[in-house]
Amino acid sequence: MAFVLVTLLRNGTNKTFSPKKRIWNNHKLCKRCLKKDTLFYEKTPLATITHFSELTAKRESTKKDLTREEQEEILKEVPKTKVIRRNLPVVAIVGRPNVGKSTLLNRLTRDFRFGAIVVDVPGITRDRTYHRAFWNGIDFELVDTGGLVFDEGKEQVPFLKEIREQAMIALNEATAAIFVVDSTVGVVDLDIQIAKMIRRLGIPVLVAANKCDEEQRYLDANEFWKLGLGEPIPVSGIHGNGTGDLLDKLVNYIRERGNVFHEPYLVDERNARRIAIVGRPNAGKSSILNRLVGETRAIVSDISGTTRDTIDTTIQRDEKIYCLMDTAGIRRKKMVEYGTEFFMINRAFKAIRRADLVLLVVDAVADIVEQDEKLAERIIEEGRGCIILINKWDLVQKDEKTYEKAQKYVQTRLAAIDWAPCLFISASTGQRCERVYEMIESVYEQYSRRVSTSVLNQVLEEAIMWNPPSTSKQGRQGKIYYCTQVSSKPPTITLFVNEPKLFKDNYKRYIENYFRKSLGFEGTPLRFLWRGKKRPPPI
Repeated sequence: MAFVLVTLLRNGTNKTFSPKKRIWNNHKLCKRCLKKDTLFYEKTPLATITHFSELTAKRESTKKDLTREEQEEILKEVPKTKVIRRNLPVVAIVGRPNVGKSTLLNRLTRDFRFGAIVVDVPGITRDRTYHRAFWNGIDFELVDTGGLVFDEGKEQVPFLKEIREQAMIALNEATAAIFVVDSTVGVVDLDIQIAKMIRRLGIPVLVAANKCDEEQRYLDANEFWKLGLGEPIPVSGIHGNGTGDLLDKLVNYIRERGNVFHEPYLVDERNARRIAIVGRPNAGKSSILNRLVGETRAIVSDISGTTRDTIDTTIQRDEKIYCLMDTAGIRRKKMVEYGTEFFMINRAFKAIRRADLVLLVVDAVADIVEQDEKLAERIIEEGRGCIILINKWDLVQKDEKTYEKAQKYVQTRLAAIDWAPCLFISASTGQRCERVYEMIESVYEQYSRRVSTSVLNQVLEEAIMWNPPSTSKQGRQGKIYYCTQVSSKPPTITLFVNEPKLFKDNYKRYIENYFRKSLGFEGTPLRFLWRGKKRPPPI
């Protein structure tokens, strides 16, 4: 029998318990009571019983089979998660593949370090990525999209349908659009098809004739009058020629639409929890992002390496702000050649550095390999909190001991982060995905936790009493005078000793394990700084 949900009729609170124990409110319930919908005490209704299997059946049933009232009841059961749209005008950059959209975006935003990935290969950009820009007193967001192709038979670029869907989402929410064309090639049939699509949407559009690196190319830009979208602007994404004129006209379009906001941010993102989703290729990182966000934010495919650039998505849930960062799959270093994948992995490492917590995604069907262990070591080096997500748990054949064996296996292979909590989920079915947010809050609380000096020294005194430092061959013994916490995120504790060299690595690990055993700190690394100090004078 599955778990059940007991709702008190007096105050409406919910309590969950297992029918195997059949204990509720210090009373043992019989099997006959569990089959009923309402619990009575001397003919007085006390609570209602709802089986989780019924809730799951409701969620899996189609909308056609449910009435409007039943749909509203199901929506009330699911916590609301909404994607935060900044109160800024959105400008979509569109065009066919390999015309220099990402290069032009980096030039307009003046962000060459964390901007879009630029490689002279068609199909690099797949998902839409948002980048903030500023010009002439106006803040706005530029959206980089993948190359649009309508005839899939002519182009050997994967995910053409998904790229079109992402580009259409960006165009539908855009205030204006920048249509990038290649001045070195001229007008092609695909440019004409994209121009017809933009005209049907009815949004202001600027034609940017890119790759006008020389003055002779300026005359070639006049050919794009054929598109019927107004005067083409010759620009160069590499050298920056003509980008000032392009931004001037773009800002005028934004002012004409009346989308200039004095308060660009609707919510305060300074206290947002920054969460990086990392793992090996094809572990299900993008599926987890879509499940946590509640919409198709990233392209999902069985082909490894689908996600190229880091996708930042800011959401609000239960009055808390989260910035989720989906990253590319990280392979072994010797298998990565300099090029597209090199930049992808570099962005993933930067996402770990920017994050507060890391969701390390592991494939439940595949074995944990050396690359997963190196990712765990990388998380420790960066000093980030960690949660291990074992994805695709629905594909594992289970028995009574499967969960315990899997948990021991994860702790053994990922011994470097044995302090990280482990959660077995399924992004495709949504199994236990709602618990990810609860675990994030718990780990973030430990990650930013501060402990008073008196408590730390009390724990230190107990640790030394049970296992004092050993004596060296020269007869010198290490002495720890006192300790104090100097910072958080991650918690950092400084221990003042007579000489740091007298303390070996095994004793340092013992001190860390004793602090964890006494104070918790689950999900966060602990940093200990061993500082030499002369013995303080007696009082």
